[in-house]
Parts: sequence; C-alpha cells; structure tokens
Amino acid sequence: MSMELERNRKSNIPYSLHDSRIINIEYKKRLLRLKLNKIFQYTEEGELIYSGEIDFTECDIDDCNILIFDKTVYEGSFAGMAMSLADYMKQYSNAEFEILTEGYSECSTIYSGWIRQEDKEPVSGILNIYNTGEIIYRIDT
Repeated sequence: MSMELERNRKSNIPYSLHDSRIINIEYKKRLLRLKLNKIFQYTEEGELIYSGEIDFTECDIDDCNILIFDKTVYEGSFAGMAMSLADYMKQYSNAEFEILTEGYSECSTIYSGWIRQEDKEPVSGILNIYNTGEIIYRIDT
C-alpha cells in the first residue's frame, strides 16, 4: 500500500530526507523519479521511517546537474567536476547518493551529501534539480 503527497512549495511538509539514500534515478517524458531507501516523518509519537520515491514533474533533465568532489572532508584545497544529471545517471548507475542536507526554492531543489560506490571511499556531491511542475512524494506504508 502506498500514500501520495504533493509538496507545497510555500510550506514545510512533515518528511525529511536527511540520511536517506537515492538508490535509483529514472527520467522519462519530463518526469524525474528518485527511488529512496528511507523517507523520515517526524510526529508527536516519534520518528517513522518509510521507503518510497519522489517524482519531479515538468523536469527538463538538461537543466539538472551534479557537482562531484574528490573527497568528503575539506582541509585546504579540493578538486572535483560538474556533470549533467544524464551523464551522472550513466557513469554512476551503481552509486548511492546519501542526502545530508536538502533545500527547496521556487523551481530548484538542491541535495548535498555523499556519493557512495562499492569498494570506494565516499565523496561529496551537490545535486541540483530544476523543475517547474510538482514534487510528489510516494510513500510505501
């Protein structure tokens, strides 16, 4: 069974993605779908944990990008690269993006966190999603 919630861009919703991992990214016909291992809800009774996905409607993948750094902790200088989200989906298809912070503005969503790949040290990343449609949370209950 699942529940669907549309994010109102003008107010907070009771869900958090801190410590969630994006385990799969799909794009088809202007719909960007992020599959997450955990979505957290904070209630008066405590923390609830669900799995689910988030849909970004009216999304042009050419307007989405990711910054990938060479490490997670910065002491002095660091290096990295920028790439399109489409390229990231191809080159990092087996990676998980662990969300540490999330930010939402009018048409932009930014997730910063760690990119994890098997047998490699995690590196920091910043994912920028631009969409003019809705953000829909699909929660597995």
